[in-house]
Amino acid sequence: MFKTANIGSIDRLVRIIVGLALIVAPYFTQMALWDNTVARYGLPIIGAVLVLTALFRFCPLYRLIGASTCKI
Repeated sequence: MFKTANIGSIDRLVRIIVGLALIVAPYFTQMALWDNTVARYGLPIIGAVLVLTALFRFCPLYRLIGASTCKI
């Protein structure tokens, strides 16, 4: 699907952990932050993007700026 992977193992693990936390946080915490509509729906979307980029091992933003955390 994509030419080369540009996300390394540690970056991938961090993206999965943070992404999953952003996805489930509105449903398991009662913080005032989640009363804001943008935060309630926007942060889980950002979390989903993080998880998807980790699963595909490809980040379009990294491609645009020429960055890579992949050792290969």
